[in-house]
Amino acid sequence: MEKNNIKRIIDANLNRSREALRTVEEALRFILNDGDSYKKIRRIRHNADKILRNQYADLIKERESVKDAGRQMGENPKKNLQSVIIANFKRAQEAMRVLEEYSKSYMPQVSPEFKKQRYALYNAEKEIFLKFKKFFKIKNKKN
Repeated sequence: MEKNNIKRIIDANLNRSREALRTVEEALRFILNDGDSYKKIRRIRHNADKILRNQYADLIKERESVKDAGRQMGENPKKNLQSVIIANFKRAQEAMRVLEEYSKSYMPQVSPEFKKQRYALYNAEKEIFLKFKKFFKIKNKKN
């Protein structure tokens, strides 16, 4: 794989993860009024950002947002707060996985850091949904 393409993938997924986490943060802060959970997600977003912050100039020069083949793809509308939060947790987790995998060939030493943030997201998602189970009307299904 060409290193410039890998940088482009990393840049796109850093942006995707930060945007998704910021969306979750806003719901926690302004709708659910949960300062502790908000701070937890904010910390994960900042931690992920710090991993390659010193590579910003090198990554951004590979950005091709105007020519991006996925730019025109539609998205499914979200029906409620629960679907917005779930979609953005999943988006952030997927982006962290992409960052973990592609950073192995770009800067292998940072790959474990992205893995750590991905698992922090899994845990935060579980905590938040258990905390707001009644608000989201989530039911436990027993087989």
